[in-house]
Amino acid sequence: MEIMEVKENKKRFLPLLLLADEQEDMIDRYLDKGTMYVLNDNGIKCECVITDEGNGILEIKNIATEPLHHGKGYAKQLIEYIASKYKNQYSVLQVGTGDSPMTIPFYEKCGFIRSHSIKNFFTDNYDHPIYECGIQLVDMVYLRKEL
Repeated sequence: MEIMEVKENKKRFLPLLLLADEQEDMIDRYLDKGTMYVLNDNGIKCECVITDEGNGILEIKNIATEPLHHGKGYAKQLIEYIASKYKNQYSVLQVGTGDSPMTIPFYEKCGFIRSHSIKNFFTDNYDHPIYECGIQLVDMVYLRKEL
């Protein structure tokens, strides 16, 4: 297994990016300014895009695992790698996500705690309703992990 930074042609991973953020113009808002990592384990299994949000905050903007490889710990390994790599440069790793019974528990298992939310983020910023586990995502929930 190897984790590599992607510096060029990040859009070649668009199908994987769209698993975590299903509207391409939203991905375009952070992809160029973000730092992208992919986890390769006999093929790319997981990707993550992070951005510097200022004030010592590093944010996960997109993280996705190929569906056939869910539950194998790839996303958790990628988060642990990023937390370790950036712990001396940032004080907080944060992520914004929908209030989903699938996603929130995953981040909590990775050591994140709820911080705050942005009301109507998904309904105000996406051109279509987004559903996860049969629930429409409305508010953006932020979780934070001290580095």
